Amino acid sequence: MRFSDYIVFVDESGDHGMDSIDDGYPLFVLSCCLISKRDYMSTVVPAMQQLKFSTFGHDAVILHEREIRKDMGPFSVLRDRTRKQAFIQALTDVLDRTPMTVFSAVIDKRQLAEHRRREENPYELSLRFCLERIFYSLRRLGQTSDAEGPVLTHVLCESRGRNEDADLELAFRRNCGGDNFGNIHLPFEPVLTDKKNNSIGLQLADLVARPIGLKQLRPSQSNRAWDVIERKLDRDPLGRYIGYGLKCFP
Repeated sequence: MRFSDYIVFVDESGDHGMDSIDDGYPLFVLSCCLISKRDYMSTVVPAMQQLKFSTFGHDAVILHEREIRKDMGPFSVLRDRTRKQAFIQALTDVLDRTPMTVFSAVIDKRQLAEHRRREENPYELSLRFCLERIFYSLRRLGQTSDAEGPVLTHVLCESRGRNEDADLELAFRRNCGGDNFGNIHLPFEPVLTDKKNNSIGLQLADLVARPIGLKQLRPSQSNRAWDVIERKLDRDPLGRYIGYGLKCFP
């Protein structure tokens, strides 16, 4: 089986559990970044490493949206307001220059509960939508099959623990096996990896997720990251991203 020329990175924002709902952030957001391997090696990784070197002096720092926002851990050096603003602007510029297509699903857990769908798993719902849309995008690019058969695309997800990983892999393989809207086989392979492995792609997916959620939660609030991310959402031929690059549910 041939490997595709693309790779997908997946991360999340918010808690996917339905037992408790945070009134301050009652959403679950799944973000997926589709990037060509050539762009990833030649453009994306060097740009992010350069940002790390110029800010921290080394590239071992793992960019995590929550820690950046709260000036935690290695990001305590950003407590100086001027330095923080310069870093955020530089990071936004890197995101803007990153050649990627974004697919995201936003689940409002309050509405899910009100629709008496509390038993449904927001992660699985989000994953089903995103994998389907990514498949259609790759098919347009001729990256789902060739004369020899299916073309395999790897999907990297952050490892979250033994039980969570087992549940995720089961849901992933169920979706790819045909449990999706089109009842089609999706030629994807999950790769569960620890965030400590310092995958630039996973860090990108992490940085993308919360701004998407905040835009849906507080649409009038200033959101520089969203302004960049919006331009990268997958779209239909008329330029619409709702239902293509972004699914809000229910």
